[in-house]
Amino acid sequence: MSLSTRRVTLPAITPLVLQKRVIKVFSEDETSRALEVPSDITARDVCQLLILKNHYVDDNSWTLFEHLAHTGVERTIEDHELVVEVLSHWGMEEDNKLYLRKNYAKYEFFKNPMYFFPEHMVSFATETNGERSPTQMLQMFLSSSTYPEIHGFLHAKEQGKKSWKKVYFFLRRSGLYFSTKGTSKEPRHLQFFSEFSTSNVYMSLAGKKKHGAPTAYGFCFKPHKAGGPRDLKMLCAEEEPSRMCWVTAIRLLKYGMQLYQNYMHPYQGRSGCSSQSIPPMRSISENSLVAMDFSGQKTRVIENPTEALSVAVEEGLAWRKKGCLRLGNHGSPTAPSQSSAVNMALHRSQPWFHHRISRDEAQQLIIRQGPVDGVFLVRDSQSNPRTFVLSMSHGQKIKHFQIIPVEDDGELFHTLDDGHTRFTDLIQLVEFYQLNKGVLPCKLKHYCTRMAL
Repeated sequence: MSLSTRRVTLPAITPLVLQKRVIKVFSEDETSRALEVPSDITARDVCQLLILKNHYVDDNSWTLFEHLAHTGVERTIEDHELVVEVLSHWGMEEDNKLYLRKNYAKYEFFKNPMYFFPEHMVSFATETNGERSPTQMLQMFLSSSTYPEIHGFLHAKEQGKKSWKKVYFFLRRSGLYFSTKGTSKEPRHLQFFSEFSTSNVYMSLAGKKKHGAPTAYGFCFKPHKAGGPRDLKMLCAEEEPSRMCWVTAIRLLKYGMQLYQNYMHPYQGRSGCSSQSIPPMRSISENSLVAMDFSGQKTRVIENPTEALSVAVEEGLAWRKKGCLRLGNHGSPTAPSQSSAVNMALHRSQPWFHHRISRDEAQQLIIRQGPVDGVFLVRDSQSNPRTFVLSMSHGQKIKHFQIIPVEDDGELFHTLDDGHTRFTDLIQLVEFYQLNKGVLPCKLKHYCTRMAL
């Protein structure tokens, strides 16, 4: 028996070649950097590339924003989203931009959910025994079988009109609904408003000016293939915590576990931007820092908080005096009047100092960079030209503290607590409250960078 053989020619396998595209990403100061990226690059990959190219410190708060100038809205592009796909929804003549900046509140709801979901705005679809903790509530958002319901009054812009109407809304897994009869949630009184699968939620930056909104806390739904401002479904809340609750809940209902994976594994992206190519960062907990005394023959830990505070103030004063001496011409000490002038000018070059901005502008800056505990800036006071104001966030609220000048023996000091703790300049004051809570509700943690509003 003879065996015959036959040659079989297999089709050649053509490797998949990803198309590349040049994108432009702007910083807060409106400078830009062009990047050639593949079509499957994610927002987190773009952030990582720019962090490495610009030598930024990566604290997982860097975020890519989609800014739509013609409608005055912007949104956080989620870390897993494909950037080229986001750009594909832009019109040819639209002046849209990608921005890289920090958003400290991007995943803060996983750490402190109690700040994001007020009890009066949340109810549950099923009867429960006892109260649910914020963590349990968060788990329900991530679950596909159960969900909490967000409800409350919102101002809605009527389609095709300039008027706004205050209506009671309900957020459910299937979409956003409003009641046609007061606060009733009976099916016959509920009317569909928007869903999430074919639209994104944006924060309104100039709702009062562009759309006549009754408050400054606006947000909207924009379909992926929207034709213009008329396609936006505009809403606004009475205050920032309420808006943050609605927007956070919508993000959780839309992306679910994907958001949690982004939070837990921030470096899961393309091979070129993986965690293997990034050197590990050293993390120092605030609780591990202790005050030390090196003045004697043996070093010791200062356990008394009052003594530690006194030492910190004395060292700060001594360090600042040395700095003023170094600033003297040809190494000669500066006169007291010159020293005061130098101290007054030192803060103007600091990134946290924002000169003459208003109270409302300070609040906008903090909100846009994520109003987590400890986000702050220092500005000139509008009511008193001799004083300054420390604006900071705590518990999802923006608080303002006046920095008062105090004169003693011809020297000028700054204080937040009526002169009990004095500082020769604003730099020393900020550094002190970054390490000590003092009279503030929390320590200063993240400064607000300057950006166009």
